[in-house]
Amino acid sequence: MLALTAVLFATGCGGGQHGGGGAPPPPAATASATGPAASPALDAPRAAGSGTPAATGMAGIDLLFLSMMAGHTEQTLQIARLVHDRLADPELRTLIAAIEVTEADELATARGWLAQAGRSARADEHAGHGTGRDQLARLRDAPAGEVDRVLVEVLGAHQKGAADLARAHLAAGTDERVRDLARRIEQSRTAQVAMLAAHPAAA
Repeated sequence: MLALTAVLFATGCGGGQHGGGGAPPPPAATASATGPAASPALDAPRAAGSGTPAATGMAGIDLLFLSMMAGHTEQTLQIARLVHDRLADPELRTLIAAIEVTEADELATARGWLAQAGRSARADEHAGHGTGRDQLARLRDAPAGEVDRVLVEVLGAHQKGAADLARAHLAAGTDERVRDLARRIEQSRTAQVAMLAAHPAAA
């Protein structure tokens, strides 16, 4: 367990700058233009009154990933709020809108599984692995003509951290429901990073 935990923290959210279970769950709602097509819903035990498969049999490493990813996703949504109505480029506005929908749904899934397992997303498990306060301040304080450029830089590093964390869990995780979530996160964030790197504001 310690070795697997080390893998997640070592390759998790990218450092200071950016910081055998049942079947996979139904995918998060995907408004993202950059994420992969959602996989079909498969049968899995479900919590009473919920459309989400119950978090039965999840190992500590899977719960750790969910907790860390929840913290990372909360920060992604904070980044999105910082640029509301401030972006000049329509493509970036579309990307941010898609990220908000997709990641809010992923966050609800992670929190639901954690709650069913009697855990919560702990800030200390994400501390030091997200986008730093200085980078958030850069984004918040960027003048009108610089918001797109700063967002491309900050969000690109942040989403690379999410892809790295998800990729590490694919190597270390045990629950196939959580691994399916990690797989979709790795694919969508990798696509977003590539899109941001190719954006004119990244030049």
